Amino acid sequence: MPFDNQKILPAARSLKQFEQLLKCPFEYIVLLEVHVGNLKTLKQEAEKHEKKVIIHADLIQGLKTDNYAADFLCNDIRPAGIISTRSNMIMKAKSKGIIAIQRMFLLDTIALEKSYSLIDQTAPDYIEMLPGVIPELISEVYERTGIPIINGGLIRTLAHVKDALNAGAVAVTTSDQELWESYYDKSK
Repeated sequence: MPFDNQKILPAARSLKQFEQLLKCPFEYIVLLEVHVGNLKTLKQEAEKHEKKVIIHADLIQGLKTDNYAADFLCNDIRPAGIISTRSNMIMKAKSKGIIAIQRMFLLDTIALEKSYSLIDQTAPDYIEMLPGVIPELISEVYERTGIPIINGGLIRTLAHVKDALNAGAVAVTTSDQELWESYYDKSK
């Protein structure tokens, strides 16, 4: 099962949220908007609490998304997964046995087609589709790519989460602590 059947992938936007996630029952947690200098320490702390870290490479403060950054994340930090819009990040993660999550923005038909082209090249393990409040496209993207979908972005209510999961998403990413708490009992 993807992410050990964890339906919510809680995303920490601050060190305070990260500390809260260490106490919750979720095995997989997402790091965003933290400083690159804290990554190694945060990953070690997460491992002490038996958490698997997924790093959102594009949102790490002080980290470029070039090949050197991809090498650094994959070789020095070695998270469970990497989320990125960048093909070099996805391909490096895949080559190192790290879960590769390609971020896809649903802006318009042109952006959707460009995303399909990129996904054909990178063959990620998962696609994070944004914004998450367009669940009717989940099945279309999955049928076109054959890659499991994670939904994220603008997920603000339990109804948004349920709609995404009912539409076929394997999980939902959110930094909304109330939504995390709603899924504590359902995380395993």
